[in-house]
Amino acid sequence: MNKGKRYEKSLEVYDRAASYDVADAIENVLKTSTAKFDETIELHVRLGVDGRNADQQVRGVVVLPNGTGKTVRVLVIARGDKADEATKAGAEFVGAEEIVAKINGGWLDFDVCITTPDMMGVVGRIAKILGPKGLMPNPKSGTVTTDVAKAIKDVKAGKVEYRLDKTNNIHVIIGKKSFGKEKLVENFGALMDAIVKAKPAAAKGQYIKSVTLASTMGPGVKVSYNI
Repeated sequence: MNKGKRYEKSLEVYDRAASYDVADAIENVLKTSTAKFDETIELHVRLGVDGRNADQQVRGVVVLPNGTGKTVRVLVIARGDKADEATKAGAEFVGAEEIVAKINGGWLDFDVCITTPDMMGVVGRIAKILGPKGLMPNPKSGTVTTDVAKAIKDVKAGKVEYRLDKTNNIHVIIGKKSFGKEKLVENFGALMDAIVKAKPAAAKGQYIKSVTLASTMGPGVKVSYNI
């Protein structure tokens, strides 16, 4: 009930039918972020593509200039020197077949999984577990690589992956409420630039259909965004 009252009160702060420039939209999002914890700020983009077609997929990664504000627990599946490299680079968990067996047993206490190309056959055994959770390593997201140290550094620095869902929308975080307006504007700009550059050649008509920002517990605020 309290959540409902807070939500309704937040709607009085701005005109929900209006679209705002990025700075004003983020300011409204921060004003409506009234929970007692440091709420996550999320970006939602509806694209004018048809994700059912392979040539209209939109997916990529970007390192946000101000990070994500999240503590990221990294698992690296590797052997030998690459395993040692991962440990030195700060990975929370490192292993090979034994870690795969642990995941098969239900363990999933990590946020990102990185592996080396030679281990993909082993990782493939748990693809049905990692895939639905968005944890399956993928070369396109930089999580299948021989340079595990760089991959760990990028993830911890604030690398996020954006990808089209089944309804042709992209949902991704741009930071925390505590970042303040300027840092959130910078992160928004970096992410939107990447999404625009990722426009498929096969996409026709209007590419960016709508852009909305929202906090974890707050309502959506429309962003006026033209390319």
